[in-house]
Amino acid sequence: MTATPRPSTVHELITVLPDVPVLRDRCRALAALDVLMGGRGGSYFDYDPGWGPGTEAGLMDNGAGDEYTVLFTPDGVFGRGFDHESSMSPYTNEDMALWPGLVDTLPEVFRPLLDEPAFCDDEVQVATVVFWREAHDTAWWAGPVEYGEHDDDGAGHLFHVLAAGTPEAYHAFAERYYARRPDLAAVRHVYALRPLTAEVTKTLNPTADPTVVAAAVAATGYPVEC
Repeated sequence: MTATPRPSTVHELITVLPDVPVLRDRCRALAALDVLMGGRGGSYFDYDPGWGPGTEAGLMDNGAGDEYTVLFTPDGVFGRGFDHESSMSPYTNEDMALWPGLVDTLPEVFRPLLDEPAFCDDEVQVATVVFWREAHDTAWWAGPVEYGEHDDDGAGHLFHVLAAGTPEAYHAFAERYYARRPDLAAVRHVYALRPLTAEVTKTLNPTADPTVVAAAVAATGYPVEC
């Protein structure tokens, strides 16, 4: 099977992101799979259906300083990612400012989120990737970011699994990250958001307690078989 190309910049990322309901389902499926695979001392992918008033969040944190948040709000979707090794990090310039163009055209309705404490280090706004889609939009948007020859915003490795949106892409990720190969049929079951069963739980993690896992998966908003 041909590998899914990685979006190399936010401009490429927004051309491959799906419509909002599909993106939300992908975020929820990735969070459920993270629970089912057992994590490695913390969540890599997570989903918080109560992140804020009327707001849900798809989350990624690799534990090494790279992260993303996709907020599903009443006004639309706001996404931001941070690659801590990116040449476009605010820590690479004296004034600790976001990269030129990154949020220049961000709609006013999303601007308060830039100062959200979860997205700041003290008073420094932390992001190398920003994209959005207002509720009335029919496409994803990003600011007029310009890149030098060696600049990399991190969109490729931050959002590759989410953007690819296939069980196979997650399977390849899990094989690298967990050093074991999850059952592809079980992964497909979760990607399709079919209700979680004890059988799927045991297939993906034979040592897990199905009751404990079911409760943790249900907390993400993923459907669980009664």
